[in-house]
Order: sequence, then C-alpha cells, then structure tokens
Amino acid sequence: MYPVDLHAHTIASAHAYSTVSDYISVAKAKGLKLFAITDHGPDMADAPHRWHFLNMKVIPRIIDGVGILYGIESNIKNSQGETDCDERMAELLDLVIAGFHEPVMESLGLEGNTQAMIGAISSGRVHMISHPGNPKYPIDIPAVAAAAAKHNVALEINNSSFVHSRVGSEKNCIEVAKAIRDAGGWLAIGSDSHIAYALGGFDKALEVIKQANFPEERILNVSPRRLLDFLESHGGQPIAEFASL
Repeated sequence: MYPVDLHAHTIASAHAYSTVSDYISVAKAKGLKLFAITDHGPDMADAPHRWHFLNMKVIPRIIDGVGILYGIESNIKNSQGETDCDERMAELLDLVIAGFHEPVMESLGLEGNTQAMIGAISSGRVHMISHPGNPKYPIDIPAVAAAAAKHNVALEINNSSFVHSRVGSEKNCIEVAKAIRDAGGWLAIGSDSHIAYALGGFDKALEVIKQANFPEERILNVSPRRLLDFLESHGGQPIAEFASL
C-alpha cells in the first residue's frame, strides 16, 4: 500500500460523511503517512464557502503521526480552463486539484473538454487533474498527457471511478496511464474517499496502473518525500513539520 492519499472529502462537502478526526483515525490504523483534504471548490452546490479553504491553517500539520496537506478539488468552469480556486485560496493551499463536475460545467464535447483541461493544466495554478478518464467528458488523451508532462501536472487514476462513480472509466484510465507513461509525466492515485473508511483504498487503481505497465518511479504516492518534492517544484514552500515523514 502506498503511504500517501491525495484525494479525500470531509463533511465540509455535504455529500461526504467523515470529519478530519475520523480520517486521522483511519489513516493511522492503515499506516498512511500523509493525506490531502481536498473538499470541493465553492462553485459546487454543496461545497464549503471559500473561507473553509482560507482557514485550513488551523488544522495541525501532524496529528498522531499523520501529516495533513491543505487542498481543494476545484471545478473547471469553462473552455478556457478557469477554476473556482481563486488566487488567494491557491496561495494558502498545498495542493490544487482541478476536474470536471456536472453541476458546474456540462461536457463541451471532445474538442471543448480537451481545450478546457489543457487550459487548467497550463495555467500554472494546478498540481493535479482529477479523474481525467471520466467517459462523460471525452478528451484527446495523448494531447492532455503531453500538456501535463510539459507543465509538470499530475494526472489522477481515481479509485472511486471503478467503485462508486463514473462507471465505464476503466478503459479510458488505462489509456490515460499509458499516455502519461509515454509522455514522461507524473501519475497520482486518489481514493476520492467520501467516507474515512475508503482512505488509502487504491486496489482498483493499482490494477489499472499494472495493466498500463506504468513505472513506479513516476507515481507520486510512493512516498511523502516524493510528493513534497513535487509540490516544491511548483514553488511550494518546504513544510518543516513534514521533515520526519
């Protein structure tokens, strides 16, 4: 099991069911070293207010030996790739994920979706794209992978896509993994947990990665240090509390 999970929702996203404390208990029990709280951006109907993201600094960096990253799963809003994570929010967060969600933006078709996703990738304000294999939002996978590699943005293999949501993602996700492999970019794994018990659950995502023959040295979740180095390569400041992780 990889010790880092980059995608988890708390009760701040009202369709999720666990608190930060719930997540810490599960992370500790499962041996996770680091995870990111990535509640939905404020344009989602039941998402927290932007103040939630501005105030994440009140959450201790390490609780019971588990490190916590301050993050957001922002919403791509239009064909230009703009998101609902504003500049001030981005300054205060460690991890900015961006993705398509139906309540915020309907599919624009293959060309429009590709343009929107590459716009977000090239903006310089996004670290990771969530569930790019969603069949409801077709994209030019090689073009997106090439842009992600160029701009040092990770593409996610989302475990929840094979369990609870985005049915039919597997074929696309295999192609995403192959394309980012060939482009020389980064792959991220996210449980996309909406309840703490799912944290660190990567079994289906790992099957996809294996089928794509994806190299482990390009997977961000392998260690806290690898993920933190990646964030610092985007201009993030070193987090002193994580030195021992």
